[in-house]
Amino acid sequence: MLLQAVDRIERISAADFKYNYYEPFKPLVITGLARKWPAYNKWNWDFFKAVVGDVKVGVYNNVKSDAYTPINTADDYMKFGDYIDIIRKGPAELRIFLFNLFDHAPQIISDFTWPEQYSKGFVKKYPMLFTGGQGSITHMHFDMDLSHIFHTQFLGKKRVLLFPFEEQQKLYRKPWEVLSLVNFERYYDSINNKLDPAKFPALRLARGYELILDHGDTLYMPAGYWHHMEYIDSGFAMSLRALQTRLSGKLKGAWNLFGMRWLDTLFKKTAPEWWYNYKRNKTFEKADKVMETYAANSVAGFS
Repeated sequence: MLLQAVDRIERISAADFKYNYYEPFKPLVITGLARKWPAYNKWNWDFFKAVVGDVKVGVYNNVKSDAYTPINTADDYMKFGDYIDIIRKGPAELRIFLFNLFDHAPQIISDFTWPEQYSKGFVKKYPMLFTGGQGSITHMHFDMDLSHIFHTQFLGKKRVLLFPFEEQQKLYRKPWEVLSLVNFERYYDSINNKLDPAKFPALRLARGYELILDHGDTLYMPAGYWHHMEYIDSGFAMSLRALQTRLSGKLKGAWNLFGMRWLDTLFKKTAPEWWYNYKRNKTFEKADKVMETYAANSVAGFS
């Protein structure tokens, strides 16, 4: 993989953001955006436990999905307060995602400000909380609705690996899904990583970014970006989603949500083994074509 750092800026004008990051679909970390929010100092485990500790939530482990796993299916359910008690004690490979905290505590929406100077079309009904225990992992995927994401980290540090949507075949995207066939767990650890470069040779051509998010950092993640996240510490973040301005982007997001996902779930229920093997074979076929094109261009002197 060919990785570079993501630009980090304390503050940026709307015009500079639009020209240098929003329009070219380039990620950015804004370090000063959230520091003005009441949430920056107010939100912590004790606060959430007091506000929504009795709410039942779905929790997810680190196991990658298989032929029988419908997308976004929780591995267990428990009260949010009990979950907090578990991950505060130390390493715990349990995470929560797409939790609409604000349905249960609408009063805390006033604790932050929508960054509308940078993007329009925010889906204000769905600000989402993401939490994870130390060691928990969000496996490589892209967001199905193809929204732009402003992802603000609060407690704890988190390692992030990013790739533009166009790198999908090099990442071994499974057809009819938003997931990679590759396990990127501990990709940075030369001894304990689970990458298999011999099995997935196209990975070496993938161009992306890596970064670490800390308290108050806001990652702008352009629509369709692939991302893999690992919790260095127990912590939580909030994602604010903004629809693309392009009609084509909105239509593709709608298809993913209401067409692609429905068909994938149907085949996982009716013919799981056949469907998994079909997608797996197609994944490697497309990656092999990328490798062949690269080799041909190298011989021709284009790379």
